[in-house]
Amino acid sequence: MSSTDVVLLPSLGRGARDFENLGRSLAVAGYTAWAYDPPPTMPPRISLVDLANGVLDWATSCDVSTFHVGGHAFGNRLARMVTAIAPERVITLTLLAAGGYVPMDADILASLLGVFADDASPEEHLRRVRHQFFAPGNDPSVWEHGWNATMASYQREALERVDASLWWDAVAPRVLVVQGLDDVVAVPENGRRYVEDHSEVARLVEIEHAGHAVVVEQPAAVATAVITFLRDVS
Repeated sequence: MSSTDVVLLPSLGRGARDFENLGRSLAVAGYTAWAYDPPPTMPPRISLVDLANGVLDWATSCDVSTFHVGGHAFGNRLARMVTAIAPERVITLTLLAAGGYVPMDADILASLLGVFADDASPEEHLRRVRHQFFAPGNDPSVWEHGWNATMASYQREALERVDASLWWDAVAPRVLVVQGLDDVVAVPENGRRYVEDHSEVARLVEIEHAGHAVVVEQPAAVATAVITFLRDVS
């Protein structure tokens, strides 16, 4: 099974534009990036399985049958669910900011949800974005816009309706895990533990000076890690 199609799933409440840099780099390397834009709204009581089926239906509509799948932050959980329910379609799995197992600090979780609140001034919103998602010294303005609270709400509810055991240990024939060493949301131990549990197929790349927004904080390092991985498995 071989393909140059790479399906990319964005972070909580965010869209396909976060993958613009990675998509360009993949194109230069000879791959076709399909960055998924989640629907702005969904029917009530959907689950992560429903969201994964939505991704699969969308890929089919793009005439993409088998593919490499990568997910950033919330998207890494969705990518694992896609892999769990349709392993025959997934060639490799890439997890960017792979949280979900080792919990973040309680104060980080509380202020994380504040990013989607509409009660903050632009300055306070950007301060929250910097505090939660970016390593010290990195510019948070690239994530000043593009937040969708309604989307984030249904995604969180969908995640809560499935047991983590359904997606946490999902594996493809080869897996790449990319973690920012300054990530306070998906702390680095998440990726280390996943790779330790799946050492026969998984590779870990840790990136310095990167937080939870690793895809936009260190786009060149992320692109190098992903393209090197894809070339190696090919």
